[in-house]
Amino acid sequence: MHTILAKKQLSPNVTRLDVLAPRIAEIKKPGQFVILRAREGDERIPLTIADADPTQGTIALVIQAVGKSTREIVAMEVCDAIRDISGPLGHPTELISSGRALCVGGGVGTAVVHPIAKALHAQGVQVTSVIGGRAKEWVIFEEELNRLGEVIVCTDDGSHGRKGFVTDAAKEVLEAGGIDVVYAVGPVPMMRAVANLTRPFGVHTIVSLNPVMVDGTGMCGGCRVDVGGETKFACVDGPEFDGHQVDFDLLADRLQTYREFEQRANACADGQCRIRR
Repeated sequence: MHTILAKKQLSPNVTRLDVLAPRIAEIKKPGQFVILRAREGDERIPLTIADADPTQGTIALVIQAVGKSTREIVAMEVCDAIRDISGPLGHPTELISSGRALCVGGGVGTAVVHPIAKALHAQGVQVTSVIGGRAKEWVIFEEELNRLGEVIVCTDDGSHGRKGFVTDAAKEVLEAGGIDVVYAVGPVPMMRAVANLTRPFGVHTIVSLNPVMVDGTGMCGGCRVDVGGETKFACVDGPEFDGHQVDFDLLADRLQTYREFEQRANACADGQCRIRR
């Protein structure tokens, strides 16, 4: 059992839980994730480790409440216990050891960018972060990233930072020159846009395909993606890949696979389901 030690609302539908998991906190690396199961028999949820404190034995999980299972998890309170947390899983982030990196985070993806930027900063890499959200209340991890380097905030409505998309600000940074690698994490359309943006600049771009993961072990096949003409599994071969090699059209189709099932589960959770006889 893994006790929840702290809970914080980061945005209207994103919650941070600091959970006791000492063995994971001690060995986790940027880019890796865990599989969480709140109770016996519950759905398995893959979540990237947003931060860790080995001295306290805790890991930070940032959860976007979009489906039945994630809504149930964020409804848990401090001192409640999560049944299972397995990990760390997945390949660690490919980190450069010198130079300058651009980290681009959209929405809850900013929580995934944070440990990458933190590890780069610790190695002496100059980090510039471009993060975004629909409005001010949807921007997360700005304070944490500010400790690691320059941060440019973008909001769709201009209520915080500059008005516009993260790709607009990222383009200006790339045009100024000096960027050795780009790390992009967020909604699939955003990661596709960043990969398309960086391609003409010839800047290596790494994207995280955690949005497509299902069971996190490669057994279900739900996270199959095409990378450079080869079939890969996001959970066991990734979750991070060369953004210029990812088939984003196939990836977008894959994301639709379980949408109908999730809608039914949400309807039943709200008491709106109907049983056909």
